[in-house]
Amino acid sequence: MSAIVVLVKHVPDTWSTKSLESDHTLDRDNTDSIIDEVNEYAVEQALRLKEADDSLTVIAATMGPGAADEALRKALAMGADDAVRLTDDALAGSDAIATAWALNALVNSIADVELIITGSASSDGETGVMAGLLSEYRQIPALTAVNELSKQGSTLTATRIDAHGTYTLEASTPAIVSVTDKADKPRYPNFKKMKAAKAHEITVHDAASLGLDTAHVGLAASATRVNSVAKKPARSAGEVINGTNPQEAAEKIADFLSARGLI
Repeated sequence: MSAIVVLVKHVPDTWSTKSLESDHTLDRDNTDSIIDEVNEYAVEQALRLKEADDSLTVIAATMGPGAADEALRKALAMGADDAVRLTDDALAGSDAIATAWALNALVNSIADVELIITGSASSDGETGVMAGLLSEYRQIPALTAVNELSKQGSTLTATRIDAHGTYTLEASTPAIVSVTDKADKPRYPNFKKMKAAKAHEITVHDAASLGLDTAHVGLAASATRVNSVAKKPARSAGEVINGTNPQEAAEKIADFLSARGLI
C-alpha cells in the first residue's frame, strides 16, 4: 500500500504563557501545547484521499519530545492508520532547515511514500518553508498553500486561492503538498477512535536509528538563530480620520494604506 505521510507539529497553545531559555529557544517544558490547528486540515485532506482510494494508508509523523505524541494521537483519533515520532536531544534548537533535514530522514524510514502533506505554516515559527525544503531535499514537486486537493492515479490536482486570483496546480506523485486553513473543515473524532488512539503504539526513532548525522541538526548546526529578544511594545492608539466629507476621508484612508504597502 502506498503511504500518505502527514507532518504534524506539537506547538504552544496561542493563549498559554510562554517563556524562553537562556539561548532564546522556547521553554517547551513549561508551556501548554496542542496540535497545530493547520495540521488538522492536512490530516483531513489525507483522510479524504484515502476514502477515495482505499489502497492508501495515512501515517502521521512528527519531531519532538514525548509530549508530541499528543499531536500524533489527535491525528490517529481523526483516522490516521499509524504514527511515528523522531526524538533526540541533539535536535533541540533546530531551525527550519535543520528540522526539514531531520524530518526527511524520518520520512525515509516509511515504506512506499507517495505523498507528503503538511500545513502551510506552523503557528509558532510561521516560516512556511517546510514543503519547499522537503521538495528540494527529496527532489519532488511541491504544491503549496492549497485549499483543495484531489488525486487521480498518480496525478494530483490542487487549487490555490490568494490575493492575486485562483490557480489550478497539478503534479505527479511522489510529491509534497501544503494546505491552508481554508481547506475542508477537519472532522471531529468519535469516542471509539479517541480511545483507540490513546492505546495505539507509536513508533519512536532517534537520530542513530535513522542514520541521521547530528552534526547537521540542532542549534549549533542551524543557519538561523535568535540573538536577542525584546518585549512587544504596548499597542498605541490608532489614527482616527475625522471629517464630514466622505471623499476626503476616503482619500486619506487610501493614502494611509498605500504608504504602508497595503494597497
